[in-house]
Amino acid sequence: QVKLVESGGGLARPGGSWRLACAASGCPFSSFAMSWYRQAPGQERQLGASITESGANPYYADSVAGRFGISRDNVWNMLYLQMNNLKPEDTAVYYCYASRFATWGQGTQVTVSS
Repeated sequence: QVKLVESGGGLARPGGSWRLACAASGCPFSSFAMSWYRQAPGQERQLGASITESGANPYYADSVAGRFGISRDNVWNMLYLQMNNLKPEDTAVYYCYASRFATWGQGTQVTVSS
């Protein structure tokens, strides 16, 4: 059974940096693409970034391009999201997602506020 567990949420300051992590288990992690989604209050869940099996050619939504970085460690079955130059509008619950298995993590809250 595939399981994804996010961690690292918290309160960040505008202009600051934060890093999220997602631990995967029960699956051949290195064999499929992974994504980070986020859901702001009152809004639909939206794709923020995705990464291929090898880590090449990451994709970023316009709203986070140039500020966020997605990466993965296929040895430790970990997915990461480095968030820089944070803005209040980045406040959301962040989810990791494995589309191949249609599996979501439980989400982790990031709040950007001064």
